[in-house]
Amino acid sequence: MKAAVVVFPGSNCDRDLAVAFEQAGFDVQMVWHKETGLPDGVDIVGVPGGFSYGDYLRCGAIAAKSPICQAVVEHANRGGYAIGVCNGFQVLTETGVLPGALLRNAGLKYICRTVDLTVATSNSAFTEGYNAGDVIGIPIAHHDGNYFADADTVSLLHDQDRVAFTYCDNPNGSVADIAGILSENRRVLGMMPHPERAADDGHGSSEGAAVFRALAGVLTPA
Repeated sequence: MKAAVVVFPGSNCDRDLAVAFEQAGFDVQMVWHKETGLPDGVDIVGVPGGFSYGDYLRCGAIAAKSPICQAVVEHANRGGYAIGVCNGFQVLTETGVLPGALLRNAGLKYICRTVDLTVATSNSAFTEGYNAGDVIGIPIAHHDGNYFADADTVSLLHDQDRVAFTYCDNPNGSVADIAGILSENRRVLGMMPHPERAADDGHGSSEGAAVFRALAGVLTPA
């Protein structure tokens, strides 16, 4: 199993994401933002958190136009797997791979703490390690984590069972308490909370590790 973790100027969770993949059994390669293609044989692409390009213009907007993101979009369009966490979620919405947008937190303040999430669906390669309705504690660290989409899009996400996680106590004003969503083919996950920061008992919690273990189970050759 091969994972590629994208690195932008300003990424600061790329190594955390790489370690979480490695602990789940993936062979991980770091890919610089100026590369025009992904390594051969990549099964899943990780787009990490941080402040890509300093969050200038709009969070994720410049990163979405980087050479490597064109390859990420092509990978997703071919049916490849991808996960975008925090700033990575912002990048995936800016590329159009995922619907909606991330706005400033409702309280206009940066939030950094562990929050409770409800697993909204277990019907995906990312969430099948949980049961729908499970409550897990996962860290957040963001200033622009307020997920927004129009009413029709939110209704479609619910109708298609594409809401992956919701906040138990909404910290940022996200519409319908949405903390993470899936692409239409269910192979791309974007989420604001950081499962890679809760993937080892040394972090104080390993409740996020199931995301990476589930992916490993799906992608392991029969």
